[in-house]
Amino acid sequence: MKNIRVLLVDDHALIRAGIRALLEKLELVEVVGEAGNGRQALDLIEKSRPDVVLMDLMKPGLRGFEVLKLTGEKFPEVHVIVLTVNDEEEFAFQALRAGAAGFLPKSAVSAELNLAIEYVMCGRKYLSPTVEQKATFELGRSTQGGRVQFAELTQRQREVLTLIAEGGSTKDIARALNVSVKTVETHRAQLMNRLEIHDVASLVRYAVKIGLVSVEERSSEKKMRGRA
Repeated sequence: MKNIRVLLVDDHALIRAGIRALLEKLELVEVVGEAGNGRQALDLIEKSRPDVVLMDLMKPGLRGFEVLKLTGEKFPEVHVIVLTVNDEEEFAFQALRAGAAGFLPKSAVSAELNLAIEYVMCGRKYLSPTVEQKATFELGRSTQGGRVQFAELTQRQREVLTLIAEGGSTKDIARALNVSVKTVETHRAQLMNRLEIHDVASLVRYAVKIGLVSVEERSSEKKMRGRA
């Protein structure tokens, strides 16, 4: 079986050295290079064509999300796992929307690094359990108190919620439903009022929690919209 070629991207040399040491203990994993900023990362991806990139989004030079987006556009076969100190669930969803194949906080145990690589190499999305648990807790806390259930929403409200959860912008949703932007905004406001949810991020968490859309489906839909 061929080795999995991995590129490390982090602006801290000591962190790269630590991650490299962990990776070198894994079977069939080969570290093909290290980059300290976004421009170096893109150059090395083009030269070494890694299978997996472990990338910290907080780095000097090109912004991390820019690098993530450019990697997806130029090298769609490369699987990017975001490795970061930020374990906020919305940050994770934002990374997946931008094209990441996985999201792993730096507080994760070493065994999880191997698991994340295995997941993305199989074409699956990887979201650290600690992030999923946090999203579930926050949603559970916010949904207490007799909130309206999904089945009680109107058909149009369900459609709008689904499209929001899939990453659609207000204009995308208006086009998909053949209505005006103002109408979409009205439906969204009514939806938030009925569910007692006051921001889009919480709507997304709600949709993921009830199984309306998965993280993987959401990321795929977002990517397809970007190509349209």
